[in-house]
Amino acid sequence: MSISYPRQSARTRRFSLGVPRAFQIAPDESRVVFLRTRAGDDPVTCLWTLDAATGEEQCVADPAALDVPGEENLPAEERARRERAREQAGGIVGYATDRAMKQAVFTLAGRLYVADLDTALVRELPARAPVFDPRPDPAGRRIAYVSGRTLRLIEMDGTDDRALVQPESDQISYGLAEFVAAEEMDRMRGHWWAPDGGTLLAARVDETPVQRWHIADPANPDRPPSEVAYPAAGTPNAMVSLALLKVDGRRTGVAWDRGMFPYFVAAAWDRHGLLIVVQPRDQRSQRVLRVDPSNGETSLVHVEHDPIWTDIVPGLPVRTNSGDLVWTTEDRDADTRRVTVAGKPVTPAGLQVRAVLGVEGESILFTASEEPTEVHLYSCDAGEVTRLTEGQGVFGGIRSGGVTIVTGARLDRPGSEIEVRTPSGTHPVASFAETPVITPRVELLRAGDREIRTAVLLPTGWEPGQGRLPVLMDPYGGPHAQRVLAVQRMYCEPQWLADQGFAVVIADGRGTPARGPAWDRAVHGDFVGPVLDDQITALIEAARKHPDALDLDRVGIRGWSFGGWLAGLAVLHRPDVFHVGIAGAPVTDWRLYDTHYTERYLGHPDEDPDNYAANSLIERAADLKRPLMIIHGLADDNVVAAHTLRLSSALLAAGRPHTVLPLSGVTHMTPQEVVAENLLHIQVDYLKSALSR
Repeated sequence: MSISYPRQSARTRRFSLGVPRAFQIAPDESRVVFLRTRAGDDPVTCLWTLDAATGEEQCVADPAALDVPGEENLPAEERARRERAREQAGGIVGYATDRAMKQAVFTLAGRLYVADLDTALVRELPARAPVFDPRPDPAGRRIAYVSGRTLRLIEMDGTDDRALVQPESDQISYGLAEFVAAEEMDRMRGHWWAPDGGTLLAARVDETPVQRWHIADPANPDRPPSEVAYPAAGTPNAMVSLALLKVDGRRTGVAWDRGMFPYFVAAAWDRHGLLIVVQPRDQRSQRVLRVDPSNGETSLVHVEHDPIWTDIVPGLPVRTNSGDLVWTTEDRDADTRRVTVAGKPVTPAGLQVRAVLGVEGESILFTASEEPTEVHLYSCDAGEVTRLTEGQGVFGGIRSGGVTIVTGARLDRPGSEIEVRTPSGTHPVASFAETPVITPRVELLRAGDREIRTAVLLPTGWEPGQGRLPVLMDPYGGPHAQRVLAVQRMYCEPQWLADQGFAVVIADGRGTPARGPAWDRAVHGDFVGPVLDDQITALIEAARKHPDALDLDRVGIRGWSFGGWLAGLAVLHRPDVFHVGIAGAPVTDWRLYDTHYTERYLGHPDEDPDNYAANSLIERAADLKRPLMIIHGLADDNVVAAHTLRLSSALLAAGRPHTVLPLSGVTHMTPQEVVAENLLHIQVDYLKSALSR
C-alpha cells in the first residue's frame, strides 16, 4: 500500500529514524560505538558497536529486550534536555563511556544501565531514580549522575550509591545545565571528570532570581500547570558557579569574576589541565581561563573580543598535544571565521569555520564552508589544510588515531552516508532510514547583489505554458540555522508543497550562518530590515528566472519559530508583497524570549527599548490587512504560547480578523505523527483558499 509523503515524514520523524549517530571511536582503534534505531519508522534507539577491523556490527543494547517502562517515566530533566536538543527519538538517546571504551552507561525510563562492550552484557545498577546524565570516570571505576538536582556517585559494581554534594535549597542544583546553556550555548551537561577520575567539576545552578512562568494544559484542567524558570530578556538569569568535588566529598570553589562574566560557556579537562570559558552578559567577549584544581584559582589564557558579539563555536576549547590552545577568531579584514593555534590563524581567508571536531596530536579536524550551501570536513596539519570530503553536500565526522568516521548527506541522492575509514580499509555503516516517496527537483540560485542563496521548487512535471503558480515563501531566515543547503532530504517537504500547486521559494538572507562576520552581524539591533529585504530580493530574483511560473500577485509565506516571526512580519509590514501568512510558534514580543539569544541581537531591553518595539509584531497588529494563521503548541516552553495569545489579543483589539490554531500538549517541536501530518494539510488548504483567484 502506498503512503503519502506527509504521513511518511511524520512517521519517520522527517527521516531521522534509522540514521546512525553519536559516534565514538575506541582509543585502541578496535571499535566504533554509535546509536541507531532498527528501522526507519522505529522510534526506539539502540546502542551498537562496529568492529573497526572487519566492519561487523553488533547491537549491544536494545530497550525492547530490557523490559523497561516506556517514555512516560522520563525524568523532567531528561524531557527538558530532549526538548532543548530537539531530540525526536526514544530509547537510548545518549550514552557515555570510559576512556578505554570498554563500558557504556545510559538511562532508560530514569533507570541506570551499564553495557559491557566486549560481551554485550547489559545490567541495571541500583542507582537513586530518576537517573539523569550518567558519566563513568575515565578508568571505569564509578559513575557520576544527577538525581533530584543532586550529583551522585555509584561504583561500577552497583555498590556505595551516595550523594556527592547536597543542594542548599530546592532552587539549587549540582551537575545540570541551566536553560540558556542548553537552549542557546549548546552546553547540555553540567559535570566533567578529571582525567585521573579523582575529581569532578560541577556546575552549581541557583535559579532563585529567575522569574517563574506557568505553562498550563487547558485541554486537561485537572492537571496543575508546569512551573518553568524562564529568564526572559532583561530579567535575571540563573546564578551559575563551579565547584571541584573530590570523590571523597571534599569541595573547592572555582574563582572568577562572576559579576562581570556571569555566563559559563564550556569546560575541557585534559592532561594539560582544566580550562573553562566565560562570557559577559553583553557577549562582546569570551575569556578562556585555566583552573588550578588544588585551590580553584583561575588565570587568563586567552581573550576574544568583538565590538558587537562573540560567537560560541562548537568544540572549543581544546588543546594540541603540545598544549597550545585551539580557538577561532572572527577576522574582520578577511571577513572570515578562522581557526587559530596559540593565537595565530592557521586556516585560510574565505574558509568559514563551522565547528572544531577534535585534535589528534597537532592535527585539527574541523568543518567549514567555502560555499555556504555546503559543509565539508577538513584537517589542518602543521598549517596545511586538507579537505577530506568531495561533492555537493553537508559532511561531518570524528577521528581517533588512524580511524576517521565521515558522515554526510548529498544533494544528488537521498539519505545519509557514513563510512569508517581505517588504515586497512573503509567500512560503510548502514542507515536504516526510509527513502522518501518523493524526489525533489530543486534549483539553487544566487539572488541579487548579495548573492542570497535561494532554492526554487516547482510542481513535478510542471511546464511553461501551464499557467503561473501562486508562490509560497518557506524560510527560517534567522541566526543559527540554514534552509538552503546541499542536502536532498531538506527539499522533500518543499517539493510536496510545490506539488500541491505552488512555486516554493526558500532563501537564507543576512544573519544566517557561514557567510562571514559582516553577514552575521548585519542583523544587529534590527531583524526587520535586513531579514525581510533579503526575502523579497530572493522572491524577485526567482520570478525573474521563472517569469512563466511565479505569480507575484499571489504570494504566501509560512515559517516556524524565527520563521514564524518572519511570516507574521511579512504580512504586517509588506502586505504589498505578501498576501497571506502562516506563523508557527512565532516570537511576537522579543521581551518574552530568553536573555542569551535576544540580548545578543537586540541588546538589553532597558538600554535599547526601541529595538524591541521595532521588532515586535504586537506593535504592528493594527497594520494587518492580509489573512494570517497563527499556530502554537500550548506546551511550548521555549517560545511560550503567550506570544501567540498576546498577538491575537492585539489583533482583536484592533479589529483585525485572523485565525489561531492551538495545539494541545504540543511543545516547540511537533513530533506527534497525526499532528505533524495534519498540520501540513491544514496549511495547504489555508494557503489555497487565501490565494485563490
